[in-house]
Amino acid sequence: MLIGVITDLHANLEATKAVLQALKNDGAERVVCLGDLTGYNASPNEVLDLIREYQIPTVMGNHDAAVCGMEDPWFFRSAAKKVIQWQYEQLREEHKRWLTNAPEQVRFNCSCLGVHGSPINRDDYIVDWLDAMRQMEHLDATEMRICFFGHTHRPAFFSDKGAQQHDSGNSVYQLQAGNRYLINPGAVGQPRDRDPRAAYGLFDSEKMTFEFKRVPYDIETTMRKIMEAGLPVELAQRLKKGK
Repeated sequence: MLIGVITDLHANLEATKAVLQALKNDGAERVVCLGDLTGYNASPNEVLDLIREYQIPTVMGNHDAAVCGMEDPWFFRSAAKKVIQWQYEQLREEHKRWLTNAPEQVRFNCSCLGVHGSPINRDDYIVDWLDAMRQMEHLDATEMRICFFGHTHRPAFFSDKGAQQHDSGNSVYQLQAGNRYLINPGAVGQPRDRDPRAAYGLFDSEKMTFEFKRVPYDIETTMRKIMEAGLPVELAQRLKKGK
């Protein structure tokens, strides 16, 4: 089965539409979302409409928890906090209820786990080899072989058999039987690896491969919506830089 893995949509409708269309073109039979449908951009209701319409299994991200009032965003940076406060007022109650009921984890294809930050906590960041190895210890106590995560907004690939950080020159990875993996497909709605294109991943459960994918989208429209909503201009500017 070909499974699309998406994360960190962050209320970016244009990027979300582009990725969902790309997944359809790729022939994905299923899509899993690793959270943070809200935050940073100006179309939270529209993004939630799409994800719910397609009935995509979704875990709760840290921005999602904050915009529902489940967590206090005191630790967010100023710009991010302003968006959460704005989205709290804008988001329809039915979407808040749906997000409130989102699980912390989703399991699929027998040995795959989907989380937002880490298997332990949605607020954890996995950014380097040491972070990954600490999380591998948690996976060792489970039957899960592959953990897909988000939160950092950067594509990443880690194996318990060696430091195999994702190289932008290599898009397809062969997963070996018996190994454990931590994989981040990169962000749909706000990439931070200096590539402004929306990021997503394709997991082939038969060939046991993972492919990092990118697709361009209408960044100018997303930027305009941010500014028209009166949200921090810096959030619009960073989209073009992918940082």
